Amino acid sequence: MDLVTYWEGNMTFRCVAPSGQEVIMDTGIDSGGNDLGPRPKELLLVGLSGCTGMDVVSILEKMKVGPYNFRVEIHHSSSIDHPKTYDSIHVRYFFHFPQDPPIEKVEKAVSLSTEKYCAVQAMLRKATDITHEIVYE
Repeated sequence: MDLVTYWEGNMTFRCVAPSGQEVIMDTGIDSGGNDLGPRPKELLLVGLSGCTGMDVVSILEKMKVGPYNFRVEIHHSSSIDHPKTYDSIHVRYFFHFPQDPPIEKVEKAVSLSTEKYCAVQAMLRKATDITHEIVYE
């Protein structure tokens, strides 16, 4: 199945992905929506964080790295004029290891994701500047 998006009223849309999973998209009340879900443009960043996060976890698992806590934060700026595209995206990878972090392995995993495996990042990179950093807490 291809992706199908259904209008649910006001500015609410229900998207059925090819996997069969559903996502609700909406706008805020001030824009005629019900604030029931993320905005469509925000979902680009959600997809980026999930894509690169899954890559990094998978690669570190293959390297037998663990245990650790991990999160991805994405900071961005948007253009002022319409269409309000992302001018820049900065991805921050946060790691907390109970002992000394395996810095070389973490750097390799992030590098492989950002340069080779994350298809979302590869597509967005064609449209905007994407930078990243690794933070050890």
